[in-house]
Amino acid sequence: MPINMLTAQSKFYVPHWLKRSALVLAVSTSMVTGVTATAMASAQAVVTTADFSDLVQQVTPAVARVNVTKTVSEAELAKAQTAELLRQFFGDRLRIPDQAATPAIEHAYGTAFFVTADGYMLTNHHVVEGADKITVTLNDRTELDATLVGSDERSDVAVLKVSGNQFPALPIGDSNALKVGEPVLAIGSPFGFDYSASAGIVSAKSRSFSRDTSVPFIQTDVALNPGNSGGPLFNQRGEVIGINSRIFSGTGGYMGLSFSIPIDAAMDIYEQLKTDGEVVRAYLGIYPQDIDRNLAEAYNLDRPQGALLTRVSPDSPAQKAGLKPGDIILQYNEVQIMRASDLLNLLNRAKPSDSFRAQIQRNGKQMTISGKLTYAPNDVRAQGGDQQNDEVQLGLRLRNLTADEQAEIAVDNKTGILVTTVDPTGLAARSGLLAGDVITNFHQKPIKKVTDFSSAISSLPKKGVVTIEIIRQGIPAIIGLRIE
Repeated sequence: MPINMLTAQSKFYVPHWLKRSALVLAVSTSMVTGVTATAMASAQAVVTTADFSDLVQQVTPAVARVNVTKTVSEAELAKAQTAELLRQFFGDRLRIPDQAATPAIEHAYGTAFFVTADGYMLTNHHVVEGADKITVTLNDRTELDATLVGSDERSDVAVLKVSGNQFPALPIGDSNALKVGEPVLAIGSPFGFDYSASAGIVSAKSRSFSRDTSVPFIQTDVALNPGNSGGPLFNQRGEVIGINSRIFSGTGGYMGLSFSIPIDAAMDIYEQLKTDGEVVRAYLGIYPQDIDRNLAEAYNLDRPQGALLTRVSPDSPAQKAGLKPGDIILQYNEVQIMRASDLLNLLNRAKPSDSFRAQIQRNGKQMTISGKLTYAPNDVRAQGGDQQNDEVQLGLRLRNLTADEQAEIAVDNKTGILVTTVDPTGLAARSGLLAGDVITNFHQKPIKKVTDFSSAISSLPKKGVVTIEIIRQGIPAIIGLRIE
């Protein structure tokens, strides 16, 4: 189940099953007796306390507080929707105070840091999502306007840009070289307390939550709280090895489990957003799951390992390569697969058109299958800054049609894209567009892919009405979209 519940202002992700019950962490200690000093010295590793005091002074100028302003809050939207439902039921007899006259203003905050001297910064997608205005405050209290270069929801990475030069860019480390138990440092603005430093160790690596996320998170015990989102995670050499993103909590605050995006994955997203304004992902077309003890015995495996395929999408690279439901992928491109997340992490870092070679087990026999990845047909690509503003204005989330969906409308010689989400406060919703509609023509331009729609946006008038041709439940229709 997607982990998408957020705490207030911080927008750290908190799973619902932890929201409903408080976590209890029991820590026990014991006294060891009857062991000589020599034996203790030989049996125990030397533990030293990391001193980050010099490092904090060195890296703090490159960290900034992110201030976000939004004009419509979710609470205000819920009130408006409730009021409308009551009016429909009770009619004009119900008197409800008019709350729409004064737009709701929501302020949120997070953390960002410089990765280039000419003003490019990294933060979290959920920090700046839906923002009308973004500013950053430096450690010398200088406040700068920031432009959203691009944002990617699946990786939770966003790129900001401020005007200027000679900013103190942070050195980028190698998150793959991290070791469990290694000391790490985080700097951010928890609960608005700017430039707070907290330290801990790496608790685990390659943590995955759901298919809605596309990065193997670094787990630490660093104390992170609302406001730390988007801040850097440092190793002892002062190199950034992660972007602080999530916490597990039953209260909304820190409870010992913190998660950061590996900087290797974040920089890959950064380069794509900076260069192309979008993120392109590879597609294999499989639905893998973990193998437990019972399944390992059922499939005659020595131990629980591998990724069991529960479904293979039609016309996908996986099907064309010969993969079938029930196959167990044991190795992918010579990398051993212990869990389904191991395979998903490799696929998320792959590029379209990459070749793959998989060692699988089928009906108790091992074999090797090879093929070639393609572009993800269902991927909602991240949009660049200008396109993002247009999306906020129209209030649409779109994706390309799958081959099966395209075949359904091909009888009318139509092509199009699917509307997956409609913002109730956007212009598209006011014009009557609904989730599930297929847009075939926009502003007198045929629409075949999401990129066609993005191109058509650039030619829209600043004010007036344009037409959108759609297919709704198999019936063609034309909608007039009023731009205000």
